Amino acid sequence: MPNGTKWAWAALALALVHTEATAQTWPDKPVHIIVPLTAGSATDVMARLVAKQLSEQLGQPFVVENKPGAAGTIATAIVARAKPDGHTILVQSSSYTITPITYPNTSYDTLRDLVGITPLAVLPQALVIAPSKGITSLQALIDAGKAKPGSLTYGSAGVGTANQFNAERFRVGAGLDAVHVPFKGTPEAMNEVMAGRVDYYFCPVNVCVPLINDKRVLALGMGSSKRSAALPDLPTTVELGVPDSDYDFWVGMFVPAGTPRAIVDRLYAETAKALANPAVKESLGKLGAEQNLIEPRAFDAAIRKEIATNAALVKAAGIPISSP
Repeated sequence: MPNGTKWAWAALALALVHTEATAQTWPDKPVHIIVPLTAGSATDVMARLVAKQLSEQLGQPFVVENKPGAAGTIATAIVARAKPDGHTILVQSSSYTITPITYPNTSYDTLRDLVGITPLAVLPQALVIAPSKGITSLQALIDAGKAKPGSLTYGSAGVGTANQFNAERFRVGAGLDAVHVPFKGTPEAMNEVMAGRVDYYFCPVNVCVPLINDKRVLALGMGSSKRSAALPDLPTTVELGVPDSDYDFWVGMFVPAGTPRAIVDRLYAETAKALANPAVKESLGKLGAEQNLIEPRAFDAAIRKEIATNAALVKAAGIPISSP
């Protein structure tokens, strides 16, 4: 073997040993988890549950920092620019795969500058409507919308949010002409739905289940790809005959691209361990969240596929494109 080749192999072996050693000593200082939403949101609550457990497992503080604004692009940019050493983590909802299309002029490239660790959970959304509307089935809602095109309104927590995309997949699949009414968040949207001023809303189950039980809203279908454990008797919109209307609202974990693979793999293993903790599982269950672990490389592949799917939806539905 030529001397140059021997030195190359030796250098590679040394680099691998160094990387493994780095992963074993990680984390060696506090870890910052950046959340692009306000404190108390489902994404924030999930981040804090996992952060607390990771702190206990790894012996370093995992500090959650809320950096809301610009549809999550501010927080994502912070993590994309951070040192890729596993000490800065992004916890973001499925809006992560929407903003590359609706906010194309960000300072980072989602696919180039970040890599996935795993989804923490899926939070199913239900299509809800006020009982006062007198519409008691999904087909009746579709019939009402087709009888008077443009007469139906649906709420969302803002342009490019998961509930808007769930509603748009439903609208396109059902062949409806409905008007989008964006709000600052779920509380504002739900208030308008309950008052009957907005017709329907795709609401996360942690918010809508108590309102369904109190008969303040009526659920017509699940917007997710499968039924929710929180509402097991409620069929999905696909089951009810609306093709390609499913949308899974997930919360996931990401780190800067360039983070050593050994650290990525260890963070995944520790996160899987944290999610398996009985107290964490119970707390997530109370949110209506359902675990959906995917190993990092598979998660990256799923992200690429979802961005392509969302780009097609933006084009088909005519969703506006913005800049931060």
